Amino acid sequence: MKALKIALVAGEPSGDALGAKLIHALRGIAGEAVTFVGVGGPRMEEAGLESAFPLSEVAVMGILPVLARLPRIFAHISWAAEHVIKAEPDGLILIDSPDFTHRVARRARAKLPNLPVIDYVSPTVWAWRPGRARKMKAYVDKVLALLPFEPAAHERLGGPKCVYVGHPLIERLHELRPNMEERARRDTKPPVVLVLPGSRRSEVARLMFDFGAALGALSHSIGPFDIVLPTLPHLHAEVTARAAHWPAAPRLLISEADKFAAYRTARAALVASGTATLEIALAGVPLIGAYKVSRLEEPLKHFISVPSILLPNLILEERAIPEFLQHDCAPGPLALAMAGIITDSPERAAQLEALARLDAKMRLPNDEPPSHAAAREALATIQAASALEPRGR
Repeated sequence: MKALKIALVAGEPSGDALGAKLIHALRGIAGEAVTFVGVGGPRMEEAGLESAFPLSEVAVMGILPVLARLPRIFAHISWAAEHVIKAEPDGLILIDSPDFTHRVARRARAKLPNLPVIDYVSPTVWAWRPGRARKMKAYVDKVLALLPFEPAAHERLGGPKCVYVGHPLIERLHELRPNMEERARRDTKPPVVLVLPGSRRSEVARLMFDFGAALGALSHSIGPFDIVLPTLPHLHAEVTARAAHWPAAPRLLISEADKFAAYRTARAALVASGTATLEIALAGVPLIGAYKVSRLEEPLKHFISVPSILLPNLILEERAIPEFLQHDCAPGPLALAMAGIITDSPERAAQLEALARLDAKMRLPNDEPPSHAAAREALATIQAASALEPRGR
């Protein structure tokens, strides 16, 4: 295989982790002759990326912080695009963060019209802003989807070619699944109950009171249980302060290793909608999903076009996991639903049966690792473009 130069552009830490695995997989297939330029964080740089600037310059979350740094973010979009254009790579791989990475891609494609562009992680066009799929077709050659239903969604919406390459969690099932001793703990009293109120301050602020009150009501109906609350370092102080008003103190966990260890012993979980619902579902833990947005954001629900907001339900194509949104996200209904999945009930048995079907929905042929599948598809797109029309440099 000839020497290749590949540009990768990520926009946040989760993309940095995904990009690092992709770089290792690309090098595993293409050999040491491949070089990497673009924008990434410390993990991608350690894997061999030459980053134009630190990822922390653009990895900003929350409306107010983004607005405050908007001029600087747009300057970095231009900077990243110029970096890619000057490098004249054989291909460009976008890694999630579409509001940042897609702007870079459009500018690079305008200057390098034959540059193959691969989008690793599909925007949620199946739920929000479906018109984006058709617009992407003008500057994206292939989408590498993490969710098995996304290729059909892009086809339906007139988007670019989309291929399912597997979710990165598939490569971590051994960390999520219990051994015999841990599985036995799931059936031991007092049961371990996971509570995950979200990874953003706004989510924590809206959900902690209802979650705590629901746990109080639950203890009256089923008896004592151990509460475990995985959170993030930047939320630790706020979560601690809000949990002080709960009827029982949770055990807070910060590290990912401790979080996964808790998954392996948990009996049930109460979880804010997000990637954590898929982690817990793959761990085989029955769960209840919940979410609240502000009054200002609530009217936007009329523009969301999916039957569920929980990833496991969308993958299973059924509402196997109960979800409680807005006004329904209240202590009474949450406590009642949690009791149904903690006790040996038909509700618990039905959800366990549904969760057991996730593997078949998400597994790749021959159990190929997702990072390897993504690298293989990206290289095939880059090589096909090179064979069709060599670009002048």
